[in-house]
This record gives sequence, C-alpha cells and structure tokens, in this order.
Amino acid sequence: MLYVRLPGRSEKLASEVCSAIEAFNMEYRPLKSLADAEYMDGDIAIVVGTDSDVLKAFHELGSRCVPVLGICETETRGFLTEISIKDLPQALENLQKKRYVIEENVRLSVSVDDKNLLPAVNEAAIFPSKSATIMEYTLTVDDEIVWRDYSDGVIISTPLGSSAYALSAGGPMVVHKAKVFVIVPVNSLDVTRRPLVIPDDSKVLINGIHSRVRCEVVIDGTIRLKVDNRICIKKHEVPARLVRLPGSSYVLEKMVKKVQLAEELLKIPPSAKLILKTLEYEGPLTHRELVRKTMLPDRTMRQALALLIGKGMVKRKPLLRDARQKLYYIA
Repeated sequence: MLYVRLPGRSEKLASEVCSAIEAFNMEYRPLKSLADAEYMDGDIAIVVGTDSDVLKAFHELGSRCVPVLGICETETRGFLTEISIKDLPQALENLQKKRYVIEENVRLSVSVDDKNLLPAVNEAAIFPSKSATIMEYTLTVDDEIVWRDYSDGVIISTPLGSSAYALSAGGPMVVHKAKVFVIVPVNSLDVTRRPLVIPDDSKVLINGIHSRVRCEVVIDGTIRLKVDNRICIKKHEVPARLVRLPGSSYVLEKMVKKVQLAEELLKIPPSAKLILKTLEYEGPLTHRELVRKTMLPDRTMRQALALLIGKGMVKRKPLLRDARQKLYYIA
C-alpha cells in the first residue's frame, strides 16, 4: 500500500500524482497527514514537496518505522527528495517491481526537562529566543563534562543533518552511513570551542543554561519548545527510513555542490542570503510570499532575485494556480 502525502498548495499537482499512481494500478491512499493511517510491513509513504515537507512527514510518523519516498515538485532534487515530479512514472515502476533499497538514517531522541519530543531527523538546536543574545551552557557527553561555553547557541546534528544547519554554522560534512553525531557551538566566545564528533551511542546532556531571555530547543527548524533546565539527547531506537531508487542517490555530488554554494554566498549581499535561507526552509515561494516572510522592501527583493537568478542559484516557473505569478525555488 502507498500512502501519499499530497501538497496542499496545488490541486493540479495532487491530481497529477494520483493519476500517475492509478495508471500503474497500484493501491494507494491520499492523506493530508501521515499520522492519519495504520501501517503494515511493506507499506511506503510518498511525500510530494520539498525537503521541509519530508521532515514534517517524519514528524507526523513519529516512532513508526515507515519508509518514505520524497518527490520534489520542481526539477531540482534535495537531500531528502529522491526524484523530481517528471520522473514519477519511472519511480512507480521501480516501486512496483521492488527495484529499490531502504536507507536507514539515525535520528535523535530529544528530552527537554524530562518531556520527550518527536525524534529529530536533522538536528536539535538550542538558542536564546532573541537573536544576538549570548547563551551560557554546560556540555556533558556520557557523564563527562566536555566544556562550559558562552555562545549564540549549540547544534547537535545527525550525519544526515550535517549538510544542513550544522554545516552553515561551521560543522563538518559527514557521510550518511557514519555512526556519529556532530556537536557544533555557534559563534562561541572561546576560540578553542570547535565542532565535536562523537559516537552515535553517546548520551548528550546540555544543562546549566542561562541567558537574558528564555532559551528554546528547535527540532529540524520547525518544532520549538522552551527550555528551563536541561536537554538530554541520544540515539532514537527507530531510524528515518528513506526509499532510494536505482541510480538516484548522489549524496557526495550534493555535498560538493554545498561547498561551491558556500563559496558563492561570500559574494552576494545579505538580502540575497536571506532569500536563499527562506527558500531552503520554506520551499518554493511566490514574490509576494517572499516579501511577507523576509520583510524585505519590494525593490530590494526584485534586485536580489535578479542577482540569484543570474548566478543560477534560484530558478522560477509559472505558478500552476495563477499563471500571472512566478514560483521561485532553489536551483
């Protein structure tokens, strides 16, 4: 059985996906949330959208061990979206003929003040709720204090998440099969505080947290919760399972592109960087939606988008529900 999490943004795209599945006479059930189903062995969840949609899908699944196939609605695949929408028929044929493998990626089990949160696929980040505010904390690994730090925050990342927020904060890129976690202090006042790689069977404790404002833990950039005393992090018993199709996994190639993108980012203005980061977390957006989310002036937005399109870092296409508007997405 295929359980299909369809994008709410486009009825036309949802209809296209359902029609493609029906053409292969495959049993499926469309869902608004993957939490709304009972799963059996052999079931697969299909998520149409961006990497952010795939992360939300894993949060909806919680501790259920269901493999997920991410399908990008644009021609540009991400780390979690395995194929583009134009390759859907070939992907369905591969699924039907069992030509795929299941890649298991470790997740983080996060407990905040003894309250368990949904497992993290990419990272758990601890920051003050107000930017440009220093946070004081103690890092303990396997009951041994590693450091007491003063910084903007700290990120604990899985190998899969090492190419996301942790990389932006100066962390290393880690091959997904590595059995490690990465701890990245963000803008520490102590220059000796460097990214730390630890075994993934370690138990991490962040406590002694103090700041002028309240501090929060952010799971995969989407779930936020206030922290009063401590955060405990360890390996979750259920991995994030991704469906990988023949010839479609190109993790190392994407890592190289990340490095090239980082070099390009040094040459563009802050407004363009803000647009890129917004598109990375929110997925494809229209000009109007970008203005609302970034709060940039309309003229600045147009200039920054023109620069990003000229450098090939952002692409655009007509919006299906309104051809007068353009949808912008990361290339």
